[in-house]
Amino acid sequence: MNISRPSVHPVEAPPFTGLADDVPRVRMEDIQGLPGTIGGLALRLCQFVFALISLCVMSTTSDFTSVTAFCYLVAAVGLQSLWSLSLASVDIYCLSVRRRLGKCRVVSVFAIGDGITSTLTFAAACSSAGITVLIGNDLNKCALNHCTRFETATAMAFLSWFMVSPSFLMNFWSLASK
Repeated sequence: MNISRPSVHPVEAPPFTGLADDVPRVRMEDIQGLPGTIGGLALRLCQFVFALISLCVMSTTSDFTSVTAFCYLVAAVGLQSLWSLSLASVDIYCLSVRRRLGKCRVVSVFAIGDGITSTLTFAAACSSAGITVLIGNDLNKCALNHCTRFETATAMAFLSWFMVSPSFLMNFWSLASK
């Protein structure tokens, strides 16, 4: 009986260049916007900048304390800026040590905090927008008040809320998918 035997032909391996160690590893779980990613850091920094601008513009007006909605806006964006800055520092640490925040408890704290601060910021921006429209359009008293500053602070608060919403949704989605 004549049986064919497999033959093995050696193939040369390509020479090792050492470049594979320099290329950053990308995992499938690294969805941009989650904590510990560059997209998450960018969202946190945008949240912080917009909240800080809103806080500074509103607090530099002399008569914001006369309206409760404006005081609420200052408190809400102050909390938002502190929350975003602290989570941005956590993101910077995670990126510097090349780790991802995958623990369920940490992500749940992030999701709950983002949900609370986004709700507060949105409510404060809506109430301030209502008062600004009342002062500017209905009462026509923009000459006596700082309407452009009120409008700028309210717009920056809305932009801060617009940046915190994807962070909340991504963290909440990450929790739900585990």
